[in-house]
Amino acid sequence: MALRLVAVTYDANDPAQLAAFWSDLLGRPVVPEADGALLPGDAVQVGLRFVAAAGRPLGSERSLHLHLTSTSPEDMYQKVRSALDLGARHLDVGQLPEEGHIVLADPEGNPFCVIPPDSQFLAGCGLLGEVACDGTAEVGRFWSDALGWPLVWDQDGETAIQSPAGGTKVAWGGPPVAPKVGTNRQRFDLAAPDVDAAAAALVALGATRLGDGDGVVELADPDGNEFRIASG
Repeated sequence: MALRLVAVTYDANDPAQLAAFWSDLLGRPVVPEADGALLPGDAVQVGLRFVAAAGRPLGSERSLHLHLTSTSPEDMYQKVRSALDLGARHLDVGQLPEEGHIVLADPEGNPFCVIPPDSQFLAGCGLLGEVACDGTAEVGRFWSDALGWPLVWDQDGETAIQSPAGGTKVAWGGPPVAPKVGTNRQRFDLAAPDVDAAAAALVALGATRLGDGDGVVELADPDGNEFRIASG
């Protein structure tokens, strides 16, 4: 099916402010939208979208986070310093000093990591090296089939996929998977020339159709994570 991952979308209290943070950090332009802002991706880098949370509390639902790469120890330090100067903060998620990566939170608390330059897994993936998700191997294989992206990792319950063009990897950490609480405030936004046909094909792969509205179909993947398809 002709399905394209347009962006990882975040519900935000202040979409414009959060988009400005990530724009400065990633060096991408901000494209204003009716309910937020888009940082467009390209053939090898996943886009980011920030939309108004519509009054819904931003709680501790199952989340995903971004991994930024670095090219040298100095570059890693500078990326961390730049993020902190822009409004990020250090975040303790139980990481060990010997793990090497630096865990931060953006101005609205979304976690992200700056990865050391010796990471072989993210070598050549570009600045936004990885979208790291909480999820089962089943859902990783589902997204591989849905997007036509090959599995580049499938071991011990952990999976990762990557566009045939290379670039940002999308990975799932395997069990134990955090319980799902409410509606995720982070999700995938996709586009297809024929939304209904794409939705039907995804249901055949194991998705659940949740609802339709204004040319958009909302579904859930096999782990229950919501995502949307629009025409495009």
